[in-house]
Amino acid sequence: MDKFDHFSRGRVPLSMHTNDTVAVRWQNRFLIRKLIRNKWLLPFRFACFSHPRTIASMIMRWQKRGVALCVGLALLSLGQMAHAADDQRAREIVDRVARLSSSKSSIATVEMQVTNENWQRDISVQIWSLGEDKIRVRISSPREDAGTGVLKVGSDIWYYLPKADRTVKMPPAMTMTSWMGSHFTLDDLVKASHLTRDYFAALSFEGERNGVGVYEITLTPKPDAVVVWGKILLEVRRADYMPIWQRYYDEDGKLVRELTFSDYKTMSGRLIPTRLVMRPLDKPGEQTTIVYKNILFDVPISEEMFSLKNLKR
Repeated sequence: MDKFDHFSRGRVPLSMHTNDTVAVRWQNRFLIRKLIRNKWLLPFRFACFSHPRTIASMIMRWQKRGVALCVGLALLSLGQMAHAADDQRAREIVDRVARLSSSKSSIATVEMQVTNENWQRDISVQIWSLGEDKIRVRISSPREDAGTGVLKVGSDIWYYLPKADRTVKMPPAMTMTSWMGSHFTLDDLVKASHLTRDYFAALSFEGERNGVGVYEITLTPKPDAVVVWGKILLEVRRADYMPIWQRYYDEDGKLVRELTFSDYKTMSGRLIPTRLVMRPLDKPGEQTTIVYKNILFDVPISEEMFSLKNLKR
């Protein structure tokens, strides 16, 4: 039995079968963490697209030579923190940060660069959002990846492979692994994990660092949360509530990765960080950089933009 069988044969319920009980949530939590720690890769065969397990395996293999697709990560993920529980003052600070990107809708153009020990690649991506429940991502270049897309509607996530002309519904465990060779996950991209729901927030530091007044917020998982991280730290400038960095720790308290924010600019009437860099702490020299070239807030977007039919266009 291969490793994929552990969640493809019903041992751990997935998106369409998940029970909301605490026991099931803990089973999923254990599986997700084990997948990431062991960095399991799945076998695939191009000739057998008809089987769901084969399609999922194809995606996992393709991600090794593909390019990063996780773009809406930082600004939108901060929006999910808006009502984190436990510390009233921490909630108020996080709420201010969340309002930087909160909107009824948005359209963004993003340039992305993925750097690892073997290669470096640039990608252009478009992102559409409608409220918090609808997100669509589409790669526009390079040519070999153009048309590749992701769609999130509610808690459901689909991935479109133009070369195979296949649309695949993603199981939750696969959204938590490294996405197509980048240093982000699909969960980062579409925020399948809501920090407001899964984490407590507390103000852990207030003062000056490097001559700048800052707040530091500590986010710790709730007992029944299906999450990977044992702790997340967020540092924010006191003067304007701009995020400075976000650090992710495992269950043993080890720092795993760091996301930094910079190049603060006014776009569509809002001051936001336009450059984001994710660095894995166990891989010196590797990183994924996201640069927002343009973003428009509260613009008219049709509901049809977020349909499976349009995901192929």
